[in-house]
Formats: sequence, structure tokens, C-alpha cells
Amino acid sequence: MDVLQKMDETYADLLAYQVELEKKNADLESMRQFMDSVLGAMTDILIVCDQTGRILQINRALELLLGREQVGLEGEPIQTIFIPESATALQEILRLAAGCKPMGARELSLAGRHGEVPIEVHAAPRLNARGRVMGVVLIGRPVGEVKRAYASLNTAHEQLKAAQAQLVHAEKMASLGRLVSGVAHELNNPISFVYGNAHALERYVGRLETYFQKVWSGAPREELIALREDLNVDRAVSRLREAISGALEGAERVRDIVESLRRFSADGRGQSERFDLVAAVQTAIGWVVKGRDRHFTLSYDVPDRLEIVGRSGHIQQVVMNIVQNACDSIESQTEQHVSVAIRRERDEAVITIADNGPGISAEARTKLFEPFFTTKPVGKGTGLGLSISYKIIEEHGGQLGAENVPDGGAVFSIRLPIAGNQDSGPDGARSR
Repeated sequence: MDVLQKMDETYADLLAYQVELEKKNADLESMRQFMDSVLGAMTDILIVCDQTGRILQINRALELLLGREQVGLEGEPIQTIFIPESATALQEILRLAAGCKPMGARELSLAGRHGEVPIEVHAAPRLNARGRVMGVVLIGRPVGEVKRAYASLNTAHEQLKAAQAQLVHAEKMASLGRLVSGVAHELNNPISFVYGNAHALERYVGRLETYFQKVWSGAPREELIALREDLNVDRAVSRLREAISGALEGAERVRDIVESLRRFSADGRGQSERFDLVAAVQTAIGWVVKGRDRHFTLSYDVPDRLEIVGRSGHIQQVVMNIVQNACDSIESQTEQHVSVAIRRERDEAVITIADNGPGISAEARTKLFEPFFTTKPVGKGTGLGLSISYKIIEEHGGQLGAENVPDGGAVFSIRLPIAGNQDSGPDGARSR
């Protein structure tokens, strides 16, 4: 009975072991099928070899490239599937991977069924449970696909840069459109000056023509003297050069305004140039001031001249955006004031634009330079001005920041690298 009882216990244990073994076999089969499906779905090629460089396993992607089945390649040296010219580089890859040494991607060429197939290969050691090297795993991708991926990425990057440039240009044109009235007023003064001096020149020339016709006709001296006094020829001659100088001055002023507008409206793809930051800032602010229906108090604290290298039109756009925002923020104030200062701090030019408005809310400060964020009513702002301004200053190697001042209002600071040495003092500032 004892023997029979022991036999029953042993049989029961055998049955339990058999059930557990069948379960583990089922799990292993499921895992094998899963790994086969993953390897079959891979588009990159996979090669597993032992320490001697003999092939243990490849995936379906490599079988399609080689035109050979895995069964026919198992145990073969890995060199047989590469062209002879790749043998040296392949040995180096296997040596570094087997030694667990870092290595980058290498370019090799497979002996494919349709000819040579360049691939980019990465290799890593295959370790056992104890961390010992059992072989090497190589993963590769045809170079053509890599190049196409890089080309696609580069195309997308270029399109993004083009879209960004168009966005900057569109916002710039929107800013210019808001200031058309101010620019028209700015042009009207010198053009009227030229027009008035041209009429004066026409009158003076008419008098001189009448007088010289009498001279050429041989009129007596007494008659010429009388005509000279009647036409006031001496006064016309004395004022002739003055009228010409005035007309030239007005024309030069128009030329300067047109040149400033041309630089401002340019798309900014040209090379950076050296320009006077003070003059660019004052021109931009002048456009804003003349474009406002309601005037405000404006104070300057700027040096005579401060040169930097960059795109003056883009810097003018930034200044116009910030001053325009400052003007909008002080509309509800009884006394409206904006102050602009430019100073030099070591190798940087610092522009500060402050207003006496309500300041920047805590919520707005966290999103101030995000695209399409605006605190203005619908139709009053695009939400792109400060975002584009931030990007422009960043591209110039500078910084754009904003904060509230203790006495109320907000202050924006623009920091730009200075080009060359200036002849001014330590900070180069002089009040105006």
C-alpha cells in the first residue's frame, strides 16, 4: 500500500509537471510567433551572428534584398552577404561591437540579388543572462531611404523657414498699413517744400528771360535799368540759389523717407549691414507718432550715434510694434506718456521703451511672446507682433524682455550686440 501510495503521488507530480511544461511550451510558441511577426514587419534589415561572425538569424527584409532564405544562410560567415570592398569595415564593426566599445553608424554594401545595395549599419553586442558577449547584432537601412528621409526633413525645414519669412513680411506690411497716414504726412511736408520752391524758380526764371530778351535785342541802357528795377531782377538772382537749395533739401528728404520705407518693407533675406541704431529707432517712432490720431508725450534719452550690424528694417519693425502696443495701452490714461532710452552696456546696445499704462497682467506675462496671443479686442490685433519681434531679436543674437515698473506701466527691453567700438563714453548716452 505504501508503494502504491508513493506511485500515485509520483504520478500526480508528473501530471503537474506535464501541465506546466505544456503551458511553458505554449508561451514559448506564442513568444516565437510574436518575435517572428515583429521581425517580419521590420523594414530595416537585421543580422544576428555569433562571436566567430557566423550568421545565426536574419529577418525577412534582408531575405528580400539578398534573394536568399535564412535556412541557406545559417552558419555561413557574415562576409558572404557583403561585397569584398566592405570586408575591412565589417571586421572593424564586429571587433568594436564584440568589445562593447562605442561606435557610430558605418556605411557598407550588401551583395544584393539585383546588385550592390549600400546600407547604413549600426552594431551592438548580444549578451547572455550573465552579461557575457554571445555575438553581435547588426541593424541597417538602405542609404537611399536615409537620404530620402533627410531630403524630406530638409524640404520641410526650408518650407518652415519660408513660411516664417512670409509671416514676418505679412506682419510688417500690416504694421506699415496702420501707419500709412503718418507716412503720407511725413512725405507731404518735403514735397510741398519742393513744390513751393519750384513755383518760385519758375517766377524768377520768367523775370530773367524777359530781362535778357531786352538785353539781346539791344535796348538802350536807360530802358534796361528801368526794366531791371521793375522786374526786381537783383532780388530774383539773390534768391535763385536759395530756392534751388530748398528744393534739393526737400528732394533729399523725400529720398531718405523712401529709402527708409524700402528697407522697412524688404523681406530681410539679404545680408546684414552696419547701420545707426539711434536713427533707425527715431525713424520708426516718428512713423508711429504721425500715425496716431491722439498725441502723447514722448521723451528720449539716446546717444548721438550707436552702430550695430543687422537688418535695420527688422529692428524698426520691432520698435514700431512695441511703441504701437505702448500707445494702445495708454489710451485710457488721462496723461499719456512713453519714454524711449538707448544706452550702451559693455558689448550690448540696450533699448528700453516704457509707458504709464496699466502694466502687464500675470497671466499675459506667461504668454506674451506666444504666437496669436493678444489682449486686444477682436479686429485690433493679430497676436503675431510680439512673437515675431521676439524671433527677430533672437536672430540678431539679442534678447527681448518685458516687465512691470513699480510706479505703474510696462517696460520692454531690447538687447542687441554692438558692432565695433564707439567713440562715446562708457554708456554713450546723452539726454535730448
